[in-house]
Amino acid sequence: MKNKSFKKIGIAFHPDIADAVSTAKIVETFLNEQGAEAVLCRSLKDAQLQSAINAHDIEALVVLGGDGSMLRASHLCASAGIPITGINLGTFGFLFELERNNWQTLLGHLLNGNYRIEKRMMLQASHYRKEKLLGSWQVVNEIVVCRGQDVKPIRIHASVDEYPMASYVADGLIAATATGSTAYALAVNGPIMPPETRNILVVPVAPHLSFDRAVILGEGSCITITVNTQHEAVLSTDGHEPVKMLDGDAVRVSASNLNVHFIRFHGPGFFYRNLNRYMKQNPTV
Repeated sequence: MKNKSFKKIGIAFHPDIADAVSTAKIVETFLNEQGAEAVLCRSLKDAQLQSAINAHDIEALVVLGGDGSMLRASHLCASAGIPITGINLGTFGFLFELERNNWQTLLGHLLNGNYRIEKRMMLQASHYRKEKLLGSWQVVNEIVVCRGQDVKPIRIHASVDEYPMASYVADGLIAATATGSTAYALAVNGPIMPPETRNILVVPVAPHLSFDRAVILGEGSCITITVNTQHEAVLSTDGHEPVKMLDGDAVRVSASNLNVHFIRFHGPGFFYRNLNRYMKQNPTV
């Protein structure tokens, strides 16, 4: 049985990628010629895009850029429940199925209802100083609690559902979604998790004579990460600007009530078939 045929589609592009604007215009023309309505074609940084998403003026969003662009689009669309797909113009493309050479065919499938929706879990992270809430974030990939500019490890205590789990002397600790298992967590030898897995992955960064294994928690768990340090420590969510943490500060991380909805055209095995290709794309090699 076919899914809903999307007709009101938004197009968002990374403004700093050389051919993103021109490709976005080609996509806009293609959609209009195929009987859909390209409601808007805007930079990911354009306020009008967020307004259209919040007002549900679009039914789906096509993103042109790299994984960072898909990450930003995920943040924009999650609260509105608007599904996204994207054309990879970047380097890796873990979050993409559309490429420069196949997007016309696959967007045609989108317009005909031949796709599936992949629902990805997000995290909620909250920063506390004593019991005062200082900030809260919705997270697609990961939250990282780590040392600041001083090249010294920090002491980190992790508890799960208020019970002590492990203590670390390390550069940092990552709490990631399955989506984030192929981001920073992968760089520190964390496991690659199936994209639709609803778990929290906990991985230490450069542990020194400490517990050095990744831990996978259930969706209903809450992990509290507390820092014990006399020098700078910071937290960062999805690579955003770091937030300073003081000795005794804690971050509570649990599953969010929001999800990211990715439009997919291949079966779940597509992710695994492409793992080797992703691993060979390190631009420094």
